Amino acid sequence: MALEIRRIDSYSITVADQVADGAKLLSRLAAGGVDLLAFQATPASPQGARFTLCPIDGPTMTAAARKAGLNLDGPRPALWIKGGEEPGALAGIYERLSRAGVRIRESSGIAHIDRGYGVVLYLEQEDSARAVAALKE
Repeated sequence: MALEIRRIDSYSITVADQVADGAKLLSRLAAGGVDLLAFQATPASPQGARFTLCPIDGPTMTAAARKAGLNLDGPRPALWIKGGEEPGALAGIYERLSRAGVRIRESSGIAHIDRGYGVVLYLEQEDSARAVAALKE
């Protein structure tokens, strides 16, 4: 299966209480019409968390955050990649990006979903176009 590659924007925000404030954050964005393609929550303190949010539509995210009084960091470039379930597929992606000199700030993914996998690669701005070119080779 060929890779499906999509350039996306990512935003982040830190909340004090991982569950309660995370629920408020996600509810406010949903009320603003934000549809998330991917998200990740990681510890930022003993109780708090850093949410990384990848919306389908960046302008909708920006407008919803502004309306809700949220101070998001971003947008930052990311790639959403979907592929078929083949052993070593992620290793192949990383190898191609390494050869192209692409730096990955962070990544997250999930496998064994509908006979495939998905991964989000969080990149530096200057590496975005080079990453897409390397993966389309």
